Amino acid sequence: MFRKYLIYGSLGTVMGYILARMGFADYDEINKMFAFVDVRLLLSFAGSVAILMLFGIVFRGRFPRQNKFVQPGTIPGSMLFGFGWAVTGACPSLVFVQLGQGKLPAIMTLFGIYIGVVLYRKIHAKYFLWDVGSCSSS
Repeated sequence: MFRKYLIYGSLGTVMGYILARMGFADYDEINKMFAFVDVRLLLSFAGSVAILMLFGIVFRGRFPRQNKFVQPGTIPGSMLFGFGWAVTGACPSLVFVQLGQGKLPAIMTLFGIYIGVVLYRKIHAKYFLWDVGSCSSS
């Protein structure tokens, strides 16, 4: 079990290093991307998505298909996620890269992520109650 965590930790460290070197952990660079001032990161992001789509096409049928559905909260949740990313300059994984770089505002972003998860669980349990699949709140 420890070996698995060591492998995942190593891969995460390499990913964090690459993202930091590209500028994905820099608030100003993320802001430029979302404002379409500098499209370098946007093109990197789009290129990564295109490569993954290519792998999906090449390896289609080699992995068991999962029958997933789009739940009602997917679109508004995605929009909220993007808004949070634009405001804070970090998606959840990049918060840890920013913390590793010593960027103290990332502490507030991490706190915001935690509050968001807690609020989502409470609001979902009270009002929405749709099936969240593998992302259960228990």
